[in-house]
Amino acid sequence: MLIGYVRVSKSDGSQTLAPQRDALLATGVASERIYQDLASGRHDARPGLLACLKALQPGNTLVLWKLDRLGRDLRHLVVTAEDLRVRGVGLKVLAGAGAQIDTTTANGRLAFGIFAAFAEFERELIAERTTAGLAAARARGRMGGRPRKMDRATLMMAMTAMVDHKAVAADVAKRLGITTTTLYAYVNGDGTPKAPGQAVLDGTVSMGRGPRGTSLSPPAQSGIV
Repeated sequence: MLIGYVRVSKSDGSQTLAPQRDALLATGVASERIYQDLASGRHDARPGLLACLKALQPGNTLVLWKLDRLGRDLRHLVVTAEDLRVRGVGLKVLAGAGAQIDTTTANGRLAFGIFAAFAEFERELIAERTTAGLAAARARGRMGGRPRKMDRATLMMAMTAMVDHKAVAADVAKRLGITTTTLYAYVNGDGTPKAPGQAVLDGTVSMGRGPRGTSLSPPAQSGIV
C-alpha cells in the first residue's frame, strides 16, 4: 500500500498543495491515503505527519514529492528514515535531490542503508558528547549523583540525547547524573525543551525553586548558567 504525505510552509493561501498531490496521485497513491500539513517544517506542529507515520504498517511505502517535505532538519530526517526502515516501511521520493530513494529498487535500498549508517553515526556522537560532557563536568569539580540544579550544559546534553527516538530516558538521566523526574521536568520525550528548560536556555531563570523542588538558579561562584 502506498501512503502519501504533502506539506507547504504557509497556510495563508500563497502556497498550494496541488502540485504535490497531483504527483502523488499520478504515482498511484489513493487520494484518501494522502496526509497533509500547512505548517513550517522546522517550527510548527505537524499533526498530519504524525497521523501519517502512525498509519504506516510493515510493507507500506511512504511516498513524498521531495525529501524536504519530511524532515525538520537533517537529524530529524535521518532518525525518521531509520525508524521507517526498522518498521519495515518503504520510502519513495519523486523529485528533487532525494529522487534516487525508492526502496523497491536496489539503488533505493542502498540509499536507505546510507540513512541507517548516518543514524548509527549520530547515536555514537550523542554517546561520545554525553561522556565527554560528564568528564568535563567532573574535571571542574562537579561529581555525579543527584544534583539539585539543571544547568545549561546538562540540559543541552539531555536534549541532544533525547532526540534519538531509541534513547531510554532512565539511561540518559543516569548518564547525566540526574533523576528521570528531573529530566522530564525540563525536556520532552522528543528532545524539545519544556517551559522550565527553555527558561534555562534563555537565561531567564530567577532565584527560586524549579519543578518538584529543583533549584533553577545556581550560586554565582559555581559558573553554572
